[in-house]
Amino acid sequence: MAGAKAVRGGDHTAGHVRVMRQEEEIMTEQEVRDICRLAVRMRERAYTPYSHFRVGAALLGVSGRVYTGCNIENASYPVSVCAERTALFKAVSEGEREFQALAIAGGPERGALQYCAPCGVCRQAFQEFCPPHFPIYLAKSETDFRRYELQELLPEAFGGGNLREN
Repeated sequence: MAGAKAVRGGDHTAGHVRVMRQEEEIMTEQEVRDICRLAVRMRERAYTPYSHFRVGAALLGVSGRVYTGCNIENASYPVSVCAERTALFKAVSEGEREFQALAIAGGPERGALQYCAPCGVCRQAFQEFCPPHFPIYLAKSETDFRRYELQELLPEAFGGGNLREN
């Protein structure tokens, strides 16, 4: 698409943001803002009585449907689940298997939002369903975000290909 501009982590554009998938999908700046806004809003639903660190996520499927999630803590910490995996598992459980982008918003319950990167477990979960160039937006707001690719956040990823016999 003419006028589309490729971006790397931290770059902001006016107009279009190139979201590279195998089919070279392109998201508009407004679509990126929309998922960032949803991620910020989902923080309000987080259940965080222990860490008081709220995270929201919005995952855009290739179908155009957006799946949202928030972090949910438990007194038995390993039972807790991150916002990103909540969104991913909702999507997969409803039949979505291909994704265009993920937005994450997080920060202290009573503090300013931070550029909140996914934990290692979430990065690995997304590696199962997303290509290395899958875009992940770390949002403080719908207009203040940084863009990374999954391969930047999870270099030398372990995946299904590692388990196949040659």
